Amino acid sequence: MVDDDAIPDPDVPVPIAIDGTLDLHHFSPKDLGTLIPDYLEACLARGIVHVRLIHGRGIGAVQRSVHALLARSPHVVSYRLAEAERGGRGATLVDLRPPQP
Repeated sequence: MVDDDAIPDPDVPVPIAIDGTLDLHHFSPKDLGTLIPDYLEACLARGIVHVRLIHGRGIGAVQRSVHALLARSPHVVSYRLAEAERGGRGATLVDLRPPQP
């Protein structure tokens, strides 16, 4: 027997913590185009200018998508693969342009 309450409704937004680290494993790749820009803006609104996006190693498709989105973002100053202890090629570190007062 399946408990219908245990199956999340795909049309209901799921709140996520805005703490500067976003694990993309929990999201569909088709949602990245809105998820990442929205997350970066939410970080900036909270004064967070250093972000870590965890995309995993795999074959690199998600990493390439993430990097393409970051390259187009006006909020991004720079991005790079993380050091080994912070996820290596499975994570990208992003430096955001601080908001102007």
